[in-house]
Amino acid sequence: MNFKLSVIISIFFVCFSNGQTGTPSDYLTSQFHKERRAALRSKMPNNSVAVFFGNAVRNRANDVDYVYHQDPDFYYLTGYKEPNSVLVIFSNEQTNKSGKTYNEVLYVQEKNIRAEQWTGIRLGTEGAKNNLGFDIAYNGKEFLNSGINYADFSSVLFKEFKDDYRDSKRDEADLYKLTEAFKSQVGYNAKVVPEIDPNVQNEFRNKKNITQKKVTINTQSIQTYMASLREIKSKEELVLLTKAVRISAMGQREIMKAMHPGMSETEIQGIHEFVYKKYGCEFEGYPSIVGAGNNGCVLHYIENSKMKVENDLVLMDLGAEYHGYTADVTRTIPANGKFSTEQKLIYDLVYQAQEAGIATVKQGNSFNSPDIAARKVITVGLMKLGIISTEEESRVYFPHGTSHHIGLDVHDPGLYDTFDIDMVLTVEPGIYIPKGSNCDKKWWGIAVRIEDDILVTANEPVNLSGEAPRKSEEIEALMKEKSVLDGFTLPSLD
Repeated sequence: MNFKLSVIISIFFVCFSNGQTGTPSDYLTSQFHKERRAALRSKMPNNSVAVFFGNAVRNRANDVDYVYHQDPDFYYLTGYKEPNSVLVIFSNEQTNKSGKTYNEVLYVQEKNIRAEQWTGIRLGTEGAKNNLGFDIAYNGKEFLNSGINYADFSSVLFKEFKDDYRDSKRDEADLYKLTEAFKSQVGYNAKVVPEIDPNVQNEFRNKKNITQKKVTINTQSIQTYMASLREIKSKEELVLLTKAVRISAMGQREIMKAMHPGMSETEIQGIHEFVYKKYGCEFEGYPSIVGAGNNGCVLHYIENSKMKVENDLVLMDLGAEYHGYTADVTRTIPANGKFSTEQKLIYDLVYQAQEAGIATVKQGNSFNSPDIAARKVITVGLMKLGIISTEEESRVYFPHGTSHHIGLDVHDPGLYDTFDIDMVLTVEPGIYIPKGSNCDKKWWGIAVRIEDDILVTANEPVNLSGEAPRKSEEIEALMKEKSVLDGFTLPSLD
């Protein structure tokens, strides 16, 4: 490296380091991740090994990638947020050539000064040890020839591959090469990968020929183990998840005050997401859903392209993601601040159904309990309103389930069996009556969903998103309040 380049890079690192002061300090601790690895190890069969891969870098267009987001299982177990990484966990202590015992290894992106100038500082092996608490950490390329003989284990646990990633060509240890090397070593759809060093490939073949022993692959059990761990939230997790939920509720409150018929769906979305950023959220937990009128009848409507919401009901399903944990909160409000007669009848019916569902969220009850309770209320209510004539028709207007876990994923993994303390789940009944439905036209285009995030306790359920009004009267009252955004106008570009 010449002197001039060395000076430039040194200046970059000084500037970058200074620019990173004041970063958040409330992330999950390395001790949390260590305990989660130990908890997983306790569930693994004797003499087994589990292999986890980080998420892929996904391309947006040409030379622009999407903002990287780590695989939730990988983050849960490591706290590592960079791509091209592998975690190996052994159920039993292993011994290396020096006689040192170990039960886990983390493979990370290698330090690269030039790459870091473009995309940010990498932890590297020393950072993984010092910041994440790993005793053994190697550069990713060492995984290509790890020396692990998977045939020696009674079971090799990993998640089924999606193969939705690219070969970067430039990186000798990108996710593509890491996964292909692993597949070759365990005999999983093994194929020759030209980009991997031929000597490494030959070693894979030689090992396979020497052992002549088939590797026992299991791609199902690890999902069950992780689901059983992640469905119960620790105290540390509940702090972050509760903050994400409360931030989302604040977004709903602010839009209730700011809403008017001349707003566009995307402007409404922007206000929610602005509130998230003001509170320090890194992401939205999922694509924001803002559907006015008939658009609300599309369950996962994300175009948000209607230019004026006018006097319609506006269904807003959005969730802030704070340090990896995502909320999932939905409110439906009248754009003009006042529910019409038909809108209020449908809204209040959904509210009653949600109340019935939340009441069932108690330790020991079936995970299906909220759905059973809410669906019964909606079915009876729709029949009284003359919208349906048989119970079977109810599912036409209430076509989705009522509850799911939330956490590092908006639809967090879980066993979905019975409720237990420190689970957090949604209760989200809805009624959707699209134009052309087999009922009186006065109901057409009405869509209502009310969704809250509920904590299971030893006593009564706790509504973590309760700061956002749910009752129709409370929504109308809050919509009369002055918004801090009332005076925020931009120059016309016409």
